[in-house]
Amino acid sequence: MDYLKYKNLLNCSIYHLNQNYNFSKNYILNIFSNKNLSDAYNNISKWKDYKPTPLIELNKLAKDLKINKIFYKDESKRFHLESFKALGGAYAIEQIAKKNNKIIISTATAGNHGRSVAWGAQRLGIKCKIFISKNVSKTREEEMKKFGAEIIRVNGNYDDSFKKCKEISKKNNWQIVQDISWENYSDIPTLIMSGYSVMIKEIVDQLKNHNPTHVILQAGVGGMAAAAIAGIAAYFKKIPEIIIVESNNAAGLLQSIKNNKPTKLNIKKESIMGGMSCGEISLIAWKVLNKSTKHSIAIPDDAVPFVITLLNKAKLSDDKIIGGECSTPGIITLFAAHMNFDLKNKLSIKSDSKILVFGCEGATDKQIYEKLIKIGEQII
Repeated sequence: MDYLKYKNLLNCSIYHLNQNYNFSKNYILNIFSNKNLSDAYNNISKWKDYKPTPLIELNKLAKDLKINKIFYKDESKRFHLESFKALGGAYAIEQIAKKNNKIIISTATAGNHGRSVAWGAQRLGIKCKIFISKNVSKTREEEMKKFGAEIIRVNGNYDDSFKKCKEISKKNNWQIVQDISWENYSDIPTLIMSGYSVMIKEIVDQLKNHNPTHVILQAGVGGMAAAAIAGIAAYFKKIPEIIIVESNNAAGLLQSIKNNKPTKLNIKKESIMGGMSCGEISLIAWKVLNKSTKHSIAIPDDAVPFVITLLNKAKLSDDKIIGGECSTPGIITLFAAHMNFDLKNKLSIKSDSKILVFGCEGATDKQIYEKLIKIGEQII
């Protein structure tokens, strides 16, 4: 497929090289211990219906972009929640409940994290309160209600729902299970991110002798990216090029790295990639990402329907893949590098590269997914 005719759509608009890059396994594993990571894997791998999600070769895309291998971790097959976030919130609740199962759980979410928390609470018979913004779709709200959660909708964006969650939870003595850390709140986010690291343990087992030269990670609040880097520190023999990708509309990590300090964004336009439309970086994730991220990229939202449709139509691999909005950034980054030799050179992408990307969710909102497919079909 000739992707050059889509150059205007697929061009990357922002790139930044992290001057503080200094990947240290010891430093990372002092934040996320080997015990944290192994405990998470040992527990989650015993859950009912657990099985590793597929690692798919995007062989058609690799051929078109003249890259050796492109691996896609397909989290649409993660339990029945269709997202990597099933590994995090539910695991944290399980660990919390071992100490106190009479609590009421609360969280703020853009969708997938809330489903994991609601599911985890339902499994253990714990009451659950979930705060969502006006931007969260009715479909995603109903999905969380299916697990028995009480939904509290808040005017404003994700950050506003997060503030309201903290305020009301403190007043009512509810236990917040949030995938973002702040001052004096890090134990639970560490549990959540340790759950996410299960993906990396699975990938190492699935790759066998293929050592990725590049890993492209999405960042919202930074939890998945930091967890993946912790997993890389624990399980990878060779450290790949670490590339973080965000939406142009919510590039908080890129801006934080440029400023060398956590920088809160005032999001003026919500990203179509709802799970990544976050204005504030988790502090514990920042400790890892500030030093361990080599490349930061921000991509346009306009390319999202195009890539979702390519995955759906089996244009990138032999398999039809159901990938939601937040599953596209790694592939968009590869397209951007293909269009821009200077960017490709900066990322050290070559013909012998083996690149790992994350399809972190499936069609968790079927209505939005079908709408994006229709847009993508018009583009193609």
